[in-house]
Amino acid sequence: MDVVELQRQLYAQAPQSLGAMLVERVAESPDRQAFLYPDREDQWQELSWAEVGELTFAVAAALISRGLTDQDRVAIASTTRVEWILADYAIAAAACASTTVYPNTTADEVGYILSDSNAKLVFAEDAEQVAKILLHRDLDEQIPAIVVFAGSGDGQRVVTWQSFIEQGRAHLAQHPDCVSEAIARTDKDTLSSLIYTSGTTGRPKGVRLNHGAWVYLTEAVELLKLVTPDQLQFLWLPLSHVFGKSLIAFQLKFGFRSAVDGRIDRIIDNLAIVKPNFMCGAPRIFEKVRAAVLTGESSKGLKGRISRWAFATGYQSVPYRLEGRPLPPGLSLKYALADKLVFSKLRAKMGGRIEFMISGSAKLSAQVQHWFYAAGITVVEGYGCTETSAVSFFNHYNTPVLGSLGPPIPGLECRIADDGEILLRGPTVMQGYHNNPEATAEALDLDGWFHTGDVGYLDQRDLLWITDRKKDLMKTSGGKYVAPQKVENAITANVPYVSQAVAVGDGRKYIAALVALDREALLRWGARRGHAGASYAELSQMPEIRRSIDRFMVRANRRLEHWETVKKYVILDHELTVDAGDVTANLKIRRSHVIKVYADLVESLFEGES
Repeated sequence: MDVVELQRQLYAQAPQSLGAMLVERVAESPDRQAFLYPDREDQWQELSWAEVGELTFAVAAALISRGLTDQDRVAIASTTRVEWILADYAIAAAACASTTVYPNTTADEVGYILSDSNAKLVFAEDAEQVAKILLHRDLDEQIPAIVVFAGSGDGQRVVTWQSFIEQGRAHLAQHPDCVSEAIARTDKDTLSSLIYTSGTTGRPKGVRLNHGAWVYLTEAVELLKLVTPDQLQFLWLPLSHVFGKSLIAFQLKFGFRSAVDGRIDRIIDNLAIVKPNFMCGAPRIFEKVRAAVLTGESSKGLKGRISRWAFATGYQSVPYRLEGRPLPPGLSLKYALADKLVFSKLRAKMGGRIEFMISGSAKLSAQVQHWFYAAGITVVEGYGCTETSAVSFFNHYNTPVLGSLGPPIPGLECRIADDGEILLRGPTVMQGYHNNPEATAEALDLDGWFHTGDVGYLDQRDLLWITDRKKDLMKTSGGKYVAPQKVENAITANVPYVSQAVAVGDGRKYIAALVALDREALLRWGARRGHAGASYAELSQMPEIRRSIDRFMVRANRRLEHWETVKKYVILDHELTVDAGDVTANLKIRRSHVIKVYADLVESLFEGES
């Protein structure tokens, strides 16, 4: 069957909407556990699918009771928590469309997103998020109600989550069919989500995704046989991001369970408590785990020597395990010992039941991926973007090809343009950018091909490999093209103290970099060397840390071609932040902004280059 015919069949058999999927899930498994979530005392509570259905219908009825109707936008400004998911399901069930707002979005950008989307109601996490909305008096009439998940209301415009649920229950008692009727008139062409891109350049753009994009995605991914209803996911990813949004759509389709807690500083502790089977994350999470092992107390003395021996053994096993071949007897014994002494303890810190992990939202360093695989932990990657409903390619954990992003999902068309840009076409591709026909015309051609802006290639097995962003490629004065992402990944993968790196060198003789250090790793380094009272800024500029990073930078450069190597670098005395505009709300570096703001530092790196 060709790609187009498979696409047609999958789309035809898909449910009409996310609301219809919710009804099917509740009917199929009402008593099964759906979600685990921590309460105010950090005690884990449970919700069954029947309870999810009841709460979702109540919230949907409350929306309807306030006059919200077909495709009206309802915004959610919150970290990842179970209320976020219930609100999103309810928005779909009420025939409305969700607009997502990152909780770390600045007040100015919050105002822009709410105004551009014409949101009629906002679910806000707490008083901090409410305050950002109240700053914009021009939105008072447009947004007459704000529902706060955690905190108190004002008795008028700001209402509590619980009181909103009670309003919905009362409306359902009088109008028992109101939610079912809303679901019945929602179809695949109905707007489901208005997700604003992170805006690495300029204002964020609102990506319009209809219900058909989500329901098709779940049908296509079901063919990959990734998860079973008995598996437990640990969900911390920002649900404001398209990757997180796709996960809660998959849960409706597949019926697996999720333990939900968006507090990043609790990830490792929570893994040990809930003992999940799988987790999805951004590359930085996997880099931080690896960096903690490489720079922690267990990296010193006898423990350090044992750990290094274990990983050397693990790396020897990688080719055999990837190819499904048995390990030679001697290597098999060594690997078993390495697993007992080191790898099993690493897995135990993650709960001991992890079967696989998925990295998305940015390219994962192949070096980091190999490190985990050497330890018996499979981390695979997928590829997609907001405009293609998150998942366009996926590298299955049962047959991983490290460094690859896998083949396209069933039914998705892909071709590589003459300049190497990846083009995609299919039901998961957006309708366009909200209120932005110029940007839509630039991204979507007349034949429906979406221009991703990413450069890569398909190998003979139809596996995708990404090289860099099309607009980010640098060209040195010697005529060599350099992918900054490759350089930056080499730095963050090989210099455990570095959390952020920005490669520069377009039109220059060589490549240089601005780097910022990981706060936790730096403070540990300082404490071990008698600088416990020193600040981050002070520690970052100490000659000793510079010498440590110099040694690791040599290792990073060995991973690069000679024209890509970093000849000079400067250590910033602070981290790049959202508030300063250096990074997006989902923590992608705004490269052009950083280079502009730190122009003097960049110039200093090239003094005397001629």
